[in-house]
Formats: sequence, structure tokens, C-alpha cells
Amino acid sequence: MIEIDKKLVLVDCDGVLVDWLYTFNNWMKEHGYHPIAGVNEYDLGVVYGLSKAEMYKHIKVFNESAAICCIPPLRDAVKYVKKMHEELGCVFHCITSLSLNQYSGVLRNQNIESLFGKTAFEKVICLDTGADKDDALMPYLDSGCLWVEDKPENAELGIRLGLTSVLMEHKFTEEYSHPDIQKVKTWKEIYEMML
Repeated sequence: MIEIDKKLVLVDCDGVLVDWLYTFNNWMKEHGYHPIAGVNEYDLGVVYGLSKAEMYKHIKVFNESAAICCIPPLRDAVKYVKKMHEELGCVFHCITSLSLNQYSGVLRNQNIESLFGKTAFEKVICLDTGADKDDALMPYLDSGCLWVEDKPENAELGIRLGLTSVLMEHKFTEEYSHPDIQKVKTWKEIYEMML
């Protein structure tokens, strides 16, 4: 088990730290695909009218492309992750279902470091594309650590494992609610929770 410090913050990457969807949508457009107007779903197969298998292939190719090094930050993430690290002494462990490709992991680390600096993130754990996070979160069992996610299923997993789950809100989660999960729109709200 990992020794837990109250200043340890666990985070997903895509849709939490970086605006993966924006970059992915642009990449899909370059490849001749367009989302169905008015569809707000976490499942991108539904958004693009593609089968799960076909969409998984597109996501995997994208996640193993050079685009991973250059994804812009999500909303106010840079300002407030840095404030949490520099002012409050928080350190971050990122758990991301990106790819097992070693070069993708290098690019993800470079992207995070270029946005948030060299010291905020103690580790970046890259899981396979779309992988469940159960095993990666087990070392933090019953720690009460803050766990920031954008996928409701993973936020609920955090609650079951004794973490304090916060859900970063997107259009596809506007209607979602859970009595034990706080939804936020910005990192400023998370920063203020830590004060």
C-alpha cells in the first residue's frame, strides 16, 4: 500500500486536466468524421454514429499519435493545479486510460509537464486505451484522497474504494447526480475545497 498524505490528489487526465475531446474532435474532422448534431454522450460511438469497435480503433490511433503531446488544458486547470501545488503543497498522481504504447506515455508526460511544471505530478500511470481503473486505484483504498474524474462510472468506483470523488462536469454529465459525488465546472472550485 502507498502511504497517503492528505495533500495527495488523484486525477484523471482527459476531460479533467486537458481538453482531449476538443483535440480529438478536430482530429476526427481532419479524417472526414463529424459528430451528430445535438448528441451529448460520453460514448463517442453514439456521438459519431459508429460502432463501439470502430470508435475504439479511432481513439486508439489518436491516443498513440503525436497529438497527445499538445493537448490544451481544460478550462482553468493550469492556474489552479499550480496554485494547489505551490500554495497548498498538493502533489498529484495522474491515472489515465491512454495507451500502453511507451511513446504515448512519454508524450502524455511531456504534455502534463509543459502545462503544469516539473514538480506537481509525482507520477503518471498510463493504462490501456479505455481500461478500467480498479487495479490502479486499489493502492489508495480507503485513503480518502481526492479523486477527480469526468466519467461517472469512475467517480463511483472512487466512492466504493473509499476515495473522495469529484466529477468534472461536461455536457454529457449535466443531468448526472450522485449523493456522494460533488460536481464541479472548474478547478477553482476544487482549489477552494482544499482551503
